[in-house]
Amino acid sequence: MVYVYILQSEQVPGRYYIGITDDPMRRLEEHNSGKSTHTNKFKPWEIAVSIGFADAAEATAFEIYLKSGSGRAFAKKHF
Repeated sequence: MVYVYILQSEQVPGRYYIGITDDPMRRLEEHNSGKSTHTNKFKPWEIAVSIGFADAAEATAFEIYLKSGSGRAFAKKHF
């Protein structure tokens, strides 16, 4: 299973991060421990949404979509 996840900063609630992983909890720990330089300054993070996909290609396509302008609007409206 491959997961597309959206993190929300606890420090700056309007700040989100979209990613893909096979283990959302491990990835959350990595973001919160500072291993990701992109998310380091807005930690701690919490998982707002995690969606599982059986097909890795579908998960990647959905992640790319969520990072687009219309995908961000979709996420804001539905999540």
